[in-house]
Amino acid sequence: MPTTADDLATHLKIDGSRHRMVLAHRLQELAAGGRLLRNRRDEYCLVEKLDAVVTGVVSAHRDGFGFLVPDDGSGDLFLSPPEMRALLDGDRVAVRIAGRGPRGRRAGTVVEILERGRQAVVGRYVREHGVGYVVEAGKAARHYIVPDHYRADAEPGQCVKIEIITWPSATREAQGKVVRLLGNPEEDPKVATDVALEMFGLPSVWPAAARRAAAAWGAEVRASDKAGREDLRDLPLVTIDGADARDFDDAVYAEPVGSGWRLVVAIADVSHYVRPGDALDEEAQRRGTSVYFPDRVVPMLPEQLSNGLCSLNPRVDRLCMVCDMQVGGDGDVRGARFYRGVMRSHQRLVYDDVQAAHDGQAAARQRLGALLAPIGHLYGVYACLARARARRGALDLELPETNIELGADGRIERIGQRHRNDAHRLIEECMIAANVAAARFLRRHRLPTLYRVHDGPDEEKFETLRVMLQGLGMKVTAQARQRTRDLNHVLQQLRGRPDQALLATSVLRTMAQAVYQPGNIGHFGLALPVYTHFTSPIRRYPDLLVHRGLAHLLAAQKPAAFTYDHAAMEHLGQVSSVRERRAEEAARHVEARYKCAYARERVGELFDGVVTAVTHFGLFVTLTDINVDGLLHITGLGHDYFHLQHGGLRLTGERSGRSFGLGDAVRVRIVRVDVDDARIDLALEDRDAAPAHGARRRAVRHPPRQRR
Repeated sequence: MPTTADDLATHLKIDGSRHRMVLAHRLQELAAGGRLLRNRRDEYCLVEKLDAVVTGVVSAHRDGFGFLVPDDGSGDLFLSPPEMRALLDGDRVAVRIAGRGPRGRRAGTVVEILERGRQAVVGRYVREHGVGYVVEAGKAARHYIVPDHYRADAEPGQCVKIEIITWPSATREAQGKVVRLLGNPEEDPKVATDVALEMFGLPSVWPAAARRAAAAWGAEVRASDKAGREDLRDLPLVTIDGADARDFDDAVYAEPVGSGWRLVVAIADVSHYVRPGDALDEEAQRRGTSVYFPDRVVPMLPEQLSNGLCSLNPRVDRLCMVCDMQVGGDGDVRGARFYRGVMRSHQRLVYDDVQAAHDGQAAARQRLGALLAPIGHLYGVYACLARARARRGALDLELPETNIELGADGRIERIGQRHRNDAHRLIEECMIAANVAAARFLRRHRLPTLYRVHDGPDEEKFETLRVMLQGLGMKVTAQARQRTRDLNHVLQQLRGRPDQALLATSVLRTMAQAVYQPGNIGHFGLALPVYTHFTSPIRRYPDLLVHRGLAHLLAAQKPAAFTYDHAAMEHLGQVSSVRERRAEEAARHVEARYKCAYARERVGELFDGVVTAVTHFGLFVTLTDINVDGLLHITGLGHDYFHLQHGGLRLTGERSGRSFGLGDAVRVRIVRVDVDDARIDLALEDRDAAPAHGARRRAVRHPPRQRR
């Protein structure tokens, strides 16, 4: 029966304030986790004893309604606008199932608010009729009244952070107090990043303890730290990265051995500096990953380490963890040895320069000088590894990455593409080989670790994709859902099509997202039976955990003595996967706002575009010159009734017969831009001309290197 904490303590004969405090804390944890429900009389109830009550997290929609995402993984429950008046996005609540909502979805009524999902929000300050309020940034867009004495000099149009001082109810709006002025994104695009940091809860200020711990290591590698390591300082290891890279995780070297190659991948030995449970480790775990924005990087480690001691900068001593591999002429890794070393990068190289030298450009070859031969060997290894990749059937998804170039004043100068060449692919294949070797080594020694796992396509999503592709005249076998090689045949059919990148992205979206977990299920996309992340410990916490596992084994310690067991790795894998998704969402949020800020300066201008999505309400179009997406609403297609046809692949006019479909080229004008909502509205310029075929989609974002 329902009972209070005091009554339960008496029943269990728990005496003493400290023991009762522990009980109360545990009850609160169970209530927050949805195992118990705390009613208005401060009584705790077993949820399973309450008829048709479901606990979960609220997902709010900007149109006023919302959904409960249940803890037990069952289908979402619809929450009507009246139910949502007292709720905020992210709240944990208990809901009683009450009939059906729109489209037959289960509906619910709120029984209890178990835990508020946030204490502060960010948004834009607005003032109307003498009343100030903040419109929350993001999908919910809830309004928060800001009394004048809590305004803190905020001006209309500015983005601010507010602390919630009064929660919403069925009869009143929430109220907030301005605690930070972020600025006006229309005057300074960097404000979009400041908003995202607050909105997604990304830590950006270093605790004093972490700063002190980083500073304590100094600026140079100490002689005592080099002791007992293999000396690779004479080996011409080099880093190869993008021109704008600031930290360097990995260095590579290759030389021919018999009919194959020796491939050395040296990775920054972050585990030497960041120890389990110390201040640096706690902060790195809290961040989970470095986050990359157009105007800045929010690193996982303090710059003293990320750009200093742990960065493989040229011509300075650095500690490293080394994967020394023997690669056969067929691309198979015959063996791998791990050891801790001290190295000195001989040069910091850039992808385009390396590729130019390999292609024979005299100036680029002269700049490489004595490194030409080892760079040539790296291309030799790459050719073998690429053949092995093709043989096993890894997915061939070459999706271009958006590149936002900023001027000295922080404003956008250009939006274009980053084009990958063989130098990019060379490094990618070397890193994949090292990651596989690390995963095999840890699995062989049965040490708890985090694998990077990737499941195959979802059955329902894949069937939808299959119907769509077959509607476009392509053959897609049912086996393609289970076998990467067969799915690659589908991707090969897309080559040369104007909508190739769009359809390749659609293939990618049928698959589950890659995650970190101690249970190995293989990596579907790479067609690998075992895989982990070893090569980026400066910017990814799971890589640091892999390094700790390797260091433990290299010190000849038994697996049972390792700091982490399977349960600990399970928890850290879940946390790391969540942190990774948070970083990706924040980066997408900011990129979309930067694109809109760029498009806002071009309202009224004409652009060539290509249709990249078809819906019942219009067409999404990518502007090919500036790699920006916009909406061409159905009302702008002409005076006609347009209907979806060919399985939703085309919109066709009932009277005119005019038709718009995937991959069609159109001429459009930017007519309206809403930066807050990341929305660009377009108008069709020539309404009487039929859309042309053959435009190439150019604005698909590719994940950064080694996100697989």
